[in-house]
Amino acid sequence: MSRIASSRVLDVRFPTSLELDGSDAVNVDPDYSAAYLTLTTDAGDSGYGLVFTAGRGNEVVVAAIESAVALLPDADVETLLDDLGAVSKALVHDSQFRWIGPEKGVSHMAVGAVLTALWDLKARRVGLPLWELIANLTPEEFVAAVDFSHLRDAITEDEALELLRKAEPGKADRIAELKQTGYAAYTTSPGWLGYSDDKMVTLAKEAVADGFELIKLKVGGSVEDDVRRMKLAREAVGPDIKIAVDANQKWEVHEAATWIKSIGDPDIHWIEEPTSPDDVLGHARIRREVSPIKIATGEAVQNRIIVKQLLQAGAIDILQIDSTRFAGPNENLANLLLAAKFGVPVCPHAGGVGLCELVVHFSLIDYAAVSADRDGRVIEYVDHLHEHFVDPVVVERAHYLAPAAPGAGGEMREESVARWTYPDGPGWAELFESGAFTR
Repeated sequence: MSRIASSRVLDVRFPTSLELDGSDAVNVDPDYSAAYLTLTTDAGDSGYGLVFTAGRGNEVVVAAIESAVALLPDADVETLLDDLGAVSKALVHDSQFRWIGPEKGVSHMAVGAVLTALWDLKARRVGLPLWELIANLTPEEFVAAVDFSHLRDAITEDEALELLRKAEPGKADRIAELKQTGYAAYTTSPGWLGYSDDKMVTLAKEAVADGFELIKLKVGGSVEDDVRRMKLAREAVGPDIKIAVDANQKWEVHEAATWIKSIGDPDIHWIEEPTSPDDVLGHARIRREVSPIKIATGEAVQNRIIVKQLLQAGAIDILQIDSTRFAGPNENLANLLLAAKFGVPVCPHAGGVGLCELVVHFSLIDYAAVSADRDGRVIEYVDHLHEHFVDPVVVERAHYLAPAAPGAGGEMREESVARWTYPDGPGWAELFESGAFTR
């Protein structure tokens, strides 16, 4: 038997605002950051989790993760890992900690980091990547990992079991297929709003040359800029490449449809986050007004309950789960089940440090064990900061290769962590000294 012997939570930030990587109409100067957790047992093995932020406030998430770690049940590691559904419920529904949510915001994401670290540890102990570990769970084990509270008006445990049992035939073949062919990706790398027109056009052409059939542009700064950038992007990639656009919650509900139609491209593949992620009825209205353009959202949705409502209201065409916004793998398994029940494809968000590494597992789980379908489904890819991870994702010809290393993919290189821990890491010390940043 082993116990959690220590935990370490660090504020790791990267100065991406220098090149405006990640910039959009709302997040104009992001510094991609991670509140980074290591749980180490007295047997000497570790599990890793993180929460992505855009810089300021990362220290708040660090503090919340430290509080969430302190809530772990007093049990040996083997007992914890044997029933991560029970651990999830213990943390999410803690009688006092939940008050600062409940089930939303910093406290919820902090719980997610702890659960990700535990799932990472479990996967490492059995020598499997997280996606393969979960894909091989029995339907009963899968359902036991999910919290169905406040979901049963949309999906019950019995309905979830039926979905999973329906997907059982052919699962082994789909797992083998994923290992051979990977999973389709799209890229946002050309489309950051702070990039010059020339840089956007160059990167869009490079994306097509690399095999991407869908790129995404950030919009919402001004109608004039959006019209110009869309025209340039369409000329660069041609008529056969799909272009999605992302407003990052910028618009009021009543103005979204007019703005979208003003952009002037009749072939917009989807419009992402047109308004507040909490506004279920607003999304439903926008969807009606811009049809047949698809509506996508999910990266900033606070919990599975809002996901349920978006699906029940017919407010979205595409669900974009995020690997650190929700309360860890357990809640994303709930999201996959909900999406499958409503027949809505899952196209995960991955614009942020570590998000590609973490979220790829859920699309593979979805295809292998839940929906058994990947038609029209893609995973976002951004070409930033992968070099800081021990097992970075690999994308070839616009397809994620299926992760093969044991774990959930969130372990960072120690030298990167040391250099970019804020504010005292040497990378930041150099930037402060040069005047590129101020504390």
